[in-house]
Amino acid sequence: MPDILTADRPGIIRQLSGIPTRLRAARRLPSPREGTYPPVVEALAQRLSQLDPHVQGAIRVIAFYDTLMRRRVDLPALARASAGLAECAAGIRLHGTGRAIRVSPEGRDVSAPPVAASTTVPITLDEEEIGTVWLERPGTPLPLDEVLLERLALAAAAVVERYGPARTTMADPALVELVVSSDCDEAGRARALRLLGFAADLPVRVVAVRSPLPLDRIGALLCPSRPVKAAPVADVGVILATTVDRARFPAGVRAGIGTAESPDRSWQQARTALRFTTPRRPVVDHDSLGALALLAQVPPDALRDNADVAAIARLADAPDDLETLDAYCATGSLRRAADLLHLHHSSVARRLEQIGRTLGIELAEPTGLLRAGVALTTWRLLDD
Repeated sequence: MPDILTADRPGIIRQLSGIPTRLRAARRLPSPREGTYPPVVEALAQRLSQLDPHVQGAIRVIAFYDTLMRRRVDLPALARASAGLAECAAGIRLHGTGRAIRVSPEGRDVSAPPVAASTTVPITLDEEEIGTVWLERPGTPLPLDEVLLERLALAAAAVVERYGPARTTMADPALVELVVSSDCDEAGRARALRLLGFAADLPVRVVAVRSPLPLDRIGALLCPSRPVKAAPVADVGVILATTVDRARFPAGVRAGIGTAESPDRSWQQARTALRFTTPRRPVVDHDSLGALALLAQVPPDALRDNADVAAIARLADAPDDLETLDAYCATGSLRRAADLLHLHHSSVARRLEQIGRTLGIELAEPTGLLRAGVALTTWRLLDD
């Protein structure tokens, strides 16, 4: 390990290669006799350093990074200082930008193919992992490598938070609610979007989500290389993104996608679209609903009073019949429904005949198929 961690003179660091001139003052580590910390901390550090050489080295590493953080260095300077301190290549990578910095002990950028990291530590901000720091030490990691990386990770998180919006996906729910609220004026909405990190000239898409998966994971998948923020609002997850690739939604996610330019209107559309999702159709764009979206505006009592909807509600006690009717309405074809259900078409025909009698609808007729489809969709809206 470098002599900073084993030197007999705890207040002095050797000159670190590659550290910019503005950081050279950081080579002088604060020691208890310099009075940098409160007397209680100084006394504790002095006692610990006498008890365990490992603790003594750890205190020096902590003081080293405290000095860098007080000087508000940037990520490249952090990487250079860390590589010089560890006397091996060091790296920093941020997930949100895909940016990676690798520096040699001499302070130069490393262009050679990366080798396996000897030690890694995640960078976390607001309880979310936003990146990774690592050392590329040949051979066995040294005892204080992990301490060094933990302090580097903390310093890197502080830099990310200081220079611009945090690169985290999870956002303050209050800000997200301002963006999607119909009661917020345009000036307040623009300010909330700016605080969330969205440029004024970029469109913002709104997605309403229900899923057992964490919102930050879904958001990062949807928009891996452009701004995206997520937060729970009421009983629904909200994702704000500049682009949405519906093919990137993971399995098990129900999502409605708004298409309006205004975020508040887009949010209303997204919530409506979410109500129309099904296990067979888990992601719905509001535009794809067409006139069906009007069903969401009908008062629930009026929907329940409809005879066809009431008949579907009774059918819900037979899940196999409900699945058969859903497949038939989705495909409009007995044979395609049979393929979807992995059943023989004669079996599906018998089921549909029985279902038609139960509903009082002639399913073989185009009008009957339309009635059944609308009733099934309406019943799902009531069940939402």
